[in-house]
Amino acid sequence: MNQNQAFIDQDRRRFLRASAWGAVATTVAGIGMPRVASAETQGRNASVPLPTRPANVHVLMPRDRVPLSFIIDDSTCLVNMGHFCNPQFAAAWPNRTEYQKPWKSWPREIPDAFVRQFGEWCAEHGVKGKYSIVPNPACVGWLDRELPGWSRSELQSSLNLVRELMLPNWDIHPEMITHTRVIDLKTGKPMEAISAATMENSYPQEKKSVDELAAYLAYALRILKNCDLPCEGVTTPGGFGNAVKSELPIAVDQAVRDVYGVELPHYFKYVISGDESTEPQLENVRGIGTDDVQLTVNVPAGTGDWFGGWQGDSLSEPDRYCNAAATSGRMVELIQRRQPAVMLCHWQGMYSNGSQEGFRSFQRVVQSLASQYKDDTIWMKVSEMARYWAAKLLTEIEQVGNQLTLRAPFATERFTLQVDGASGPVSVQQGSERTVLKEATDRSTLNSGTWVSDGKTLVACFDLPKGTTHVLLGQTPSS
Repeated sequence: MNQNQAFIDQDRRRFLRASAWGAVATTVAGIGMPRVASAETQGRNASVPLPTRPANVHVLMPRDRVPLSFIIDDSTCLVNMGHFCNPQFAAAWPNRTEYQKPWKSWPREIPDAFVRQFGEWCAEHGVKGKYSIVPNPACVGWLDRELPGWSRSELQSSLNLVRELMLPNWDIHPEMITHTRVIDLKTGKPMEAISAATMENSYPQEKKSVDELAAYLAYALRILKNCDLPCEGVTTPGGFGNAVKSELPIAVDQAVRDVYGVELPHYFKYVISGDESTEPQLENVRGIGTDDVQLTVNVPAGTGDWFGGWQGDSLSEPDRYCNAAATSGRMVELIQRRQPAVMLCHWQGMYSNGSQEGFRSFQRVVQSLASQYKDDTIWMKVSEMARYWAAKLLTEIEQVGNQLTLRAPFATERFTLQVDGASGPVSVQQGSERTVLKEATDRSTLNSGTWVSDGKTLVACFDLPKGTTHVLLGQTPSS
């Protein structure tokens, strides 16, 4: 996403205001902020028909920790999108000074050696998120066919690196087909005219039907499927979809289900600033009360891109995410508010045209956050956040005496319940299988299969399957 372009919808991609930073420059003591008795907030999901629950039962965030994630845009195999996108943007918007930069001096490639360096470091430090793979990057070539300028073996090696190194910790998204020129789906070629109307970053400029949008998204998804890359969602390039905001989540749902058969599609488009909730938003919800609940999850970022920009030539501002002491910055603000803290960047800004200045700044931010909040945060892929929030909000909970009955439309890991006034031990029965959870020493050690109590509230964490689960409190069931 080229967020520096003026055509990006500022109503939807709202970046943080400078005035927000003074409010978060407070020292944080210990391992994190005290936990709120009830961390369950509907926020931007208030319009979704949520199930009723006992007043003393709350679904917390996974392991009662704040989710962290890292959204990387403009990434793909080998192609430096800053180098190849710039002249195409300049042709569509010839009067914009940002496109008059010396793009020919920038490297044409972001090498796999850097992908490996980045991916291995992130794996070592537990970082997870979303990594785009543009299917036909800047019209250079098709990743499932040929990439002119690179040999077929180089392309296959690059795809293998993504499959082997990135997939365990990163969702793969298409960022539409080219991220530059709109493709004519009948011919597979870019539209002949070159203007804002035929660039993906501002497409479409008139109303399109859900089916038309879904066809365009599905075209991009099929290229990645041909490359043996799994996808559960998509990322919109720049202002793509601004004229069809209501149709977009339905089109995402149709395209991702059609191409990949995914149970729970999601997408990334929006950036949340200020005090608005950064929780994932459930959209296009249907089938509530049945065994076939379907929806699309809109997972927003909570920061702007301050690491190096989409052209890779900007100086990073890491303190805007988190200062060295982890006492201020947008990520600190979100963690203190106990809201999902999702960082945004562009892949070009990580590589920084070969200097890796953005990558070093990112490393410092991750290490600073860990120094203060390691025991109060959890890194998650975007799809994991989408799935958890669908289960968090839509799981029905009933209580009869010391037994809770949960009816979950979606399975999720590390499902975390808080029950006021309850005591342990805790056992979980799923079908014929009954498991007695272990008591954790404190909330910082809470993990799947454990529970903890402070005498007033009990918190239990376990993997939740789709369907019915019974949670028995205060006694160990007979075998």
